[in-house]
Amino acid sequence: MADIKPFKAFRPAQGLEEKIASLPYDVFNRQEAYEKVQREPDSFLAIDRPETQFEPGHDMYAQEVYDKARDMLQAKMADGSFIQDENPCYYIYEQTMNGRTQTGIVACASIDDYLGNVIKKHENTREEKEQDRINHVYTCQAQTGPIFLCYRKNKLISDLVDKVKEVDEPIYDFVSEDGVRNRIFIISDLEETETICRVFTTINSIYIADGHHRCASAVKVGLKKRKELEGKIRGKLDSDYFLSVLFPDDELMIMDYNRVVKDLNSLSSSEFMDKLKNLFEVTESDAQVKPSCKGEYGLYLDNKWYRLNAKDSIKSSDPVKGLDVSVLQDNVLGPVLGIGDPRTDKRIDFVGGIRGLDELEKRCHTDCKLAFSLYPTSISELFDVADAGLLMPPKSTWFEPKLLSGLFIHGI
Repeated sequence: MADIKPFKAFRPAQGLEEKIASLPYDVFNRQEAYEKVQREPDSFLAIDRPETQFEPGHDMYAQEVYDKARDMLQAKMADGSFIQDENPCYYIYEQTMNGRTQTGIVACASIDDYLGNVIKKHENTREEKEQDRINHVYTCQAQTGPIFLCYRKNKLISDLVDKVKEVDEPIYDFVSEDGVRNRIFIISDLEETETICRVFTTINSIYIADGHHRCASAVKVGLKKRKELEGKIRGKLDSDYFLSVLFPDDELMIMDYNRVVKDLNSLSSSEFMDKLKNLFEVTESDAQVKPSCKGEYGLYLDNKWYRLNAKDSIKSSDPVKGLDVSVLQDNVLGPVLGIGDPRTDKRIDFVGGIRGLDELEKRCHTDCKLAFSLYPTSISELFDVADAGLLMPPKSTWFEPKLLSGLFIHGI
């Protein structure tokens, strides 16, 4: 039973949404973030990445950096750049990219549902990345980046969302820097908000699609604030919930998440290909290989593309071992190329499918020796792994479009 509640969002004043909204903080490296904030000082990225307000060599994790984020956020609220709705609302967040539309409900999800495994994860998190967002959220006393959640489609919710989109005018309608059209609607009608809340209580499983670090950090801040009030009379706190956008599974698309490798682990190209032929049916291709089904891979090596089809001997029915990313890691990247831990090995890098296959060729012509293109992990595979209480290998899923930061803020 999911506890998904409306909230009184802080959001950009009308007309400022396009200037303020930004791609998430973690899609930029430090230099990219600095350059963007220099170009666009009103971007919310300045608050999400407050180290951009200091000299490039400044410690980005120093407390004064988080204090700067808090001060900038409070200044934006004081000068009217952000407004707050008077009553708790749900919000509809529609994104259209390359002719495909996905529509989610912006709401607050319960940290107890995360702790109780109603909200299920499929990835591990890294402590240092968690700690950064813990410090940011606690210092700002606000959650600024939504967690991307998904659930199995529910007709009642879908019908209500469609009705609102058909009848109401959006409060925001703009194209963001990544070429995505963003439309936002408010659901403030008491009967409609009660319906959404009630229907979500019938949903037993919700899944983190993207934002595992933001989610884990929000939960730890919530627990920290509970401890601070230990022994005192208290009801539900705003910090008992975290900012989320919940999408039905049938509207989401996971893109391929491809691999590039620096070298052949002392093998010659012919030796490497001989080893692959024991594992895959290998055919040379005159064109780039974008896999069309599970178990099919593309390989780019020595300016040639190959199509690889996994033999039955390396396939698995296990929810994790059967993933294409696992089959590649367990049979090629690890035993053949010597990449034991892809999270830490500097010889491998990951290229999101949004960049296309040309990017794989480019990398092989600059700093890498070979590339693998993969068939995307499916939503059903993600659900199966999470339902089994298991974890996917790193870099298994790439969701597009990304959820913008700065459109909604949840004060805690």
